Amino acid sequence: TRGEQDGTRDGKLIALTFDADMTADQGPRAASGERFDNPQLIAALRKLKVPATVFMTGRWAEEYPDEARSIGRDRQFEIANHSYSHYAYTDDCYGLPTVAEDDMRADLERAYTAFEKAGVPNPMPYFRFPGGCYDKAALKELSATGVTAVQWDVVSGDAFATDADAVTRQVLDGVRPGSVVVMHCTRSAAPVTEEVVRAVVPELRSRGYRFVKVSDLVGAANGRA
Repeated sequence: TRGEQDGTRDGKLIALTFDADMTADQGPRAASGERFDNPQLIAALRKLKVPATVFMTGRWAEEYPDEARSIGRDRQFEIANHSYSHYAYTDDCYGLPTVAEDDMRADLERAYTAFEKAGVPNPMPYFRFPGGCYDKAALKELSATGVTAVQWDVVSGDAFATDADAVTRQVLDGVRPGSVVVMHCTRSAAPVTEEVVRAVVPELRSRGYRFVKVSDLVGAANGRA
């Protein structure tokens, strides 16, 4: 299996990924004080020296350009595409509004434009579907852009969670060598994520895991091919 190969040849690699979600219509909520960012989480990752990949919406980069630029210029992190406005690329995706098939490429490119405007250098050619929802039509539109879809195999459960211990257990129970863990970098929607990271990181390191960015995990996989 992939995990066994990673464990024997490349060490026990694991990628922590963080979705920086914000929709096109949440501007008024941000203006009223709701925080869709999480500077304390990024600070914790820096202090713990944990490489990570942030899947960012273009709308988030517009709302927090200084943070987007700071993350993007830090070699410890990489920024990838999570669409412009976190609208789903399929119907019936957790109640999310949807992007029409004809608009999918433009939505993806609009996110990269927002990254560029914020001063993010060299965002990665990776894309995470909002809600993780996709179908053949969405994959076809994505492939035409030359961007690679990146999902996950471990759901942290941090979205809307209030019990950090439960989320921590879910991550620790789910990870395997080569795992991609999905968490969130949105304080209002995932308030316990920083606490979870502070608990998960030392425990996984004690188990012999090494944290890498998604690009490093992809590179390790390609090295085995």
